[in-house]
Amino acid sequence: MVQGTPPAAARPGVPTPAALAGAPKPAPAATSGPRGRVAAAPRTSGGAAVSTEQVTGAQSIVRSLEEIGVETIFGIPGGAILPLYDPLMDSARLRHILVRHEQGGGHAASGYAHATGKVGVTMATSGPGATNLVTPIADANIDSIPMVAITGQVAESLIGTDGFQEADIVGITMPITKHNYLVTDPAEIPRVLAEAFHIASTGRPGPVLVDIAKSAMQAATTFSWPQELQLPGYHPVTKPHTKQIKEAARLLAGARRPVLYVGGGTVRANASPELRRLADVSGAAVVTTLMARGVLPDTHPQNLGMPGMHGTVPAVAALQKADLVVALGARFDDRVTGQLSTFAPHATIVHADVDPAEIGKNRAVDVPIVGDMKEVLGDLVPELEREHAAHGKPDLAAWWHQIDDWRETYPLGFTEPTDGHLSPHAVIQRLGQLARPESIFVAGVGQHQMWAAQFIRYEHPRTWINSGGLGTMGFAVPAAMGAKVGQPDRDVWAVDGDGCFQMTNQELATCTINDIPIKVALINNSSLGMVRQWQSLFYDNRYSNTDLHTGRGTQRVPDFVKLADAYGAEGIRVEHASDVDAAIKRANEIDDRPVVVDFNVSRDAMVWPMVAAGVSNDEIQYARGISPAWDRED
Repeated sequence: MVQGTPPAAARPGVPTPAALAGAPKPAPAATSGPRGRVAAAPRTSGGAAVSTEQVTGAQSIVRSLEEIGVETIFGIPGGAILPLYDPLMDSARLRHILVRHEQGGGHAASGYAHATGKVGVTMATSGPGATNLVTPIADANIDSIPMVAITGQVAESLIGTDGFQEADIVGITMPITKHNYLVTDPAEIPRVLAEAFHIASTGRPGPVLVDIAKSAMQAATTFSWPQELQLPGYHPVTKPHTKQIKEAARLLAGARRPVLYVGGGTVRANASPELRRLADVSGAAVVTTLMARGVLPDTHPQNLGMPGMHGTVPAVAALQKADLVVALGARFDDRVTGQLSTFAPHATIVHADVDPAEIGKNRAVDVPIVGDMKEVLGDLVPELEREHAAHGKPDLAAWWHQIDDWRETYPLGFTEPTDGHLSPHAVIQRLGQLARPESIFVAGVGQHQMWAAQFIRYEHPRTWINSGGLGTMGFAVPAAMGAKVGQPDRDVWAVDGDGCFQMTNQELATCTINDIPIKVALINNSSLGMVRQWQSLFYDNRYSNTDLHTGRGTQRVPDFVKLADAYGAEGIRVEHASDVDAAIKRANEIDDRPVVVDFNVSRDAMVWPMVAAGVSNDEIQYARGISPAWDRED
């Protein structure tokens, strides 16, 4: 028996071994058939597609993961999933990394997927093991990260009896997965896993949960790899409608204040080259959301940076004054729009997304385009060029004069603290300047996340990884671990806060034992920094339960340098600005173990610019009490 939720609309693909494992944009090897059928993956080991080999259900899981092309799994064993861990020892093709907490395994799988574009894989046992995956699954779901979570379940005879370590993880995760399954028949395992990886990696990527009863793992079965996948109701659209593309091109060709509002869907679609071509051809201003940093190089002259609550003034102002907004793989979420009724009030809206449910969900749309961003941009550029050839290019000189004035008047900046501690802005800026080329930066959530998005220059996609939609504290360290496993030749820096770090720092042990030399820049302000900032601004400086006592005076609880040493990592403390560069350079030189650099920064530093929650973007503050006067040029 297999139970599952209906899969959401998503980008289609053909499940070749590379596609099932989630490799970015494989060349199609087959086409969709009738009634949602697609050709199944050729077996990576060769041979007949159908076998009469007798195996246990657990062995079938291992064989299926090998056939799909999975390389790395992050997990922890337990009673219900223990039958799977025995044959896992015999696999020469699957690397299992034993994490210290299931949440760490889920975030590591997500970081791996962020950095590689492949499907991240995590495993856990039933009950509390499975429920510890809820947060990383929810995180992956809202940020559209391809992940497959395999959980053990109690034996079929015990399901529904409140047996030991039983939890209805399928029911629990229905709202936060793209699709999920409960498998009680071992014969269904190859098909279910093939479907799970196909669904996770196609259309709008997302997490899929496969819950497998212990009895199904222990039972004998015949291993048979499916020759086709039958997925009725799963009809993701990748190719955009020509009429809508033509209309979008016509609007772009006629706009005088155009903005390309670029979201994380453009990164997921590996559409960075096509985006750059559209920017060059259109001449439009470009804003890249928190999830899209790096999809267009920060050095590109048309990139205005990040919009939204802590976006740059030019990015926010451009959206507010635009006459045309072309949204590409973006969600019109509240952190970008502010008060939705006043967002981009003068703009015609073109919204392109692979998920039709996103179009018109938050903001009314004039031209909807459903399709994969690589396909959408690939079609839009030549159509726009035809418009220019027929009618000439629009004169955007006045628009760029206005934007350049905003850039000159309201650049990102900061003031040095007066309390004797380091400036977190300066520390993160120097980290970006001194890190090796192609380094990957991973952040959790809070002030350090915003400063890393603002003050590090991103020139390539998939070099910026963070928990965007869910805002998950504890994301950075395990996600950096996963990213490093996926990109072992690149430096991976976790930019973390002292609050976030204490939620998942046990994964440093995983990194040390498994030779995963991540680097942690700990922005230690001895506080829950973003909460403290809101208490300063909106709660009359009443600092209720935000002091962490991690970096002030003689007592440090914990002492992060000692903690790093206990985990077999290198610990470095920096308290003076003159030591910042040397510490970063030292960390860059260490490649045989993890490094934790404890930067003691000012607790009074704040993230600016800022749009307060729920107010209009027109009310953005450049610094505390200072609002830009952009209307003076109108």
